[in-house]
Amino acid sequence: MELKTMPQNGANAGAQPNNSNNNSSHKPDNNEKEAQKKEPERTNWSNGLEFLMSCISVSVGLGNVWRFPFTAYENGGGAFLIPYIIVLFLIGKPMYYLEMIIGQFTSQGTVKIWSICPSFMGVGYGQAFATICIITYYSSLLALTVYYLFVSFQSELPWSYCRDDWANCVNSRPAEYVETLLTNASSALSGATESATNVTKLQSSSELYFLNVVIKEKSDITDGIGAPDWKLTIALFVSWVVIFLVIMRGVKSSGKAAYFLALFPYVVLFALLGRAVTLEGAVDGIIFFLQPQWGELLNPTVWKEAVVQCFFSLAVGCGPIIMFASYNRFDHGIYRDAMIVTTLDTLTSLLGGITIFAILGNLAHNLKVDNIRDVVRSGTGLAFISYPDAISKFQAVPQLFSALFFFMLFVLGIGSIVALQSTIVTIICDQFKTCKYWKVAMATSICGFLMGLVYVTPGGQWILTLVDFYGGTYVVFILAIFELAGIVWIYGLQNFCDDIEFMSNKKVSLYWRICWSFFTPVMMIVIFIYSMVTISPIKYSDTYFPVAGDVAGWVLFAVGAAQFPLWGWWYIRTHRHDSFSKSFMASLKPSDKWGPSNPETRRDWLLFKSDLAAKRAIQAKSNKMGFFRQKLYNLCGNSN
Repeated sequence: MELKTMPQNGANAGAQPNNSNNNSSHKPDNNEKEAQKKEPERTNWSNGLEFLMSCISVSVGLGNVWRFPFTAYENGGGAFLIPYIIVLFLIGKPMYYLEMIIGQFTSQGTVKIWSICPSFMGVGYGQAFATICIITYYSSLLALTVYYLFVSFQSELPWSYCRDDWANCVNSRPAEYVETLLTNASSALSGATESATNVTKLQSSSELYFLNVVIKEKSDITDGIGAPDWKLTIALFVSWVVIFLVIMRGVKSSGKAAYFLALFPYVVLFALLGRAVTLEGAVDGIIFFLQPQWGELLNPTVWKEAVVQCFFSLAVGCGPIIMFASYNRFDHGIYRDAMIVTTLDTLTSLLGGITIFAILGNLAHNLKVDNIRDVVRSGTGLAFISYPDAISKFQAVPQLFSALFFFMLFVLGIGSIVALQSTIVTIICDQFKTCKYWKVAMATSICGFLMGLVYVTPGGQWILTLVDFYGGTYVVFILAIFELAGIVWIYGLQNFCDDIEFMSNKKVSLYWRICWSFFTPVMMIVIFIYSMVTISPIKYSDTYFPVAGDVAGWVLFAVGAAQFPLWGWWYIRTHRHDSFSKSFMASLKPSDKWGPSNPETRRDWLLFKSDLAAKRAIQAKSNKMGFFRQKLYNLCGNSN
């Protein structure tokens, strides 16, 4: 039977797969049929629950327990929650659901899906670049958790007591000791010496242990970042061995591991919460976290940080959600999964935030600090300072609970990085189908370990801050804007909603249509422009990076962002038509590869689209609506 595609007219001009020979009824010859037979079928999840658990394990991870608390800490505690919730509903959920849809609809990874708009294929490669940047420093956080896990088996937790050379150290000692130390420091101030000033800045033993013993932090990297610490190097190697073992067989192995990766952390996290809220001064910390500071709602920086946190936590804009969804059956009900994961992610962030700030309230009480902002330095170390400090206060076998906690943190990190690493492996395997999955997984794991060595040096936390800011945050941000624009504004919102209707057998609601077409892209564009206009040199621990560091950061950002125009230019140059303008316009139309990968499903999809095009042509003649009225009519989902 000959299949007719839709006529190229009006708003539906982009809905037809663009065939170079303009013959939509092209039938594959014997060679093409043979090639299709040889092409390996894409593996599917054993069941829908594996997919859900995998999405939970990547979206509910260190972003909730590590990054969310310190992001809220830096942006006024409760003042951050309202923008975060609003951003979740207007940007986070729409982007998450969109990425699930395009992954499942095409059964392709983050690069291959850009057959929807070939000139935008650089978005996929740019996202892969950002994902690699995130993987490199994420694995170093795993190394820290492995380190803490092993030292937790000592007879006394090594961060629970002060060393003799830590003059400004305080831990769980009686309040009288702290008062005495403060009195002595105040007396020393009479000399007005710089050394006396330093004495008054008390630090917890857990903070000094992290800075002086674990990472051996450098206060300045102008002379280099130093050599990798051998203990952290071993921990990094162990982390990558585990990552490889989980991903080596693709979804067959990672799907089975997802049950444990998704569920176990909650057991320990709830237990830690129960202990944290009973600590003295915990209420003050929780109030600081939950009490809104309404004036901060007018601060654009808080909104920008809310978007960045939403992207980081949900893992949108990097590819893992697209990759996971691509292994689904075509008729899987992803709407329910998207709502479950995004809601659970937010609740886990709140759970982690309440736990952290309860601990910070206790630390403020012990250190005699009035402002919780001044308790500890923010950043990576917050989770490796506040949590250990609370654990050391457990009266019954703190070593056991410490081991369980850091094992939980390791599990959270593994769940996230497995998805990110699998994204890169899937991209490579999609491009080179003859490559064995386990070989690609091994090669990329070795590369990840080698690149991660830079973060286990004394200056590693400086590099982590730099790569996260330039290579992760801003690259993901700008490419996510192009991703949404390419799908909704270039391919067309109505075309995209038609595809969803065919796949899910139900119409797309007004909420999703308005978010995808207006609120989500406009908010992202406005916040990104503001971020770039107000951007300033970044700092680590209140110290500016050297000029070379800033230059390296901007080069990192340029490499990631340049993937979009460079690959677009390459595609137009290699798919020339009569003129550049015609080549450019052709590159904005879907290629033959866009659509369901299954031949039978693809045939039904083409018939479905063709029928819709015919109905709309008849409707347009009979209704004769004005342009804006027709657009509003389509937006409400009443176009057919």
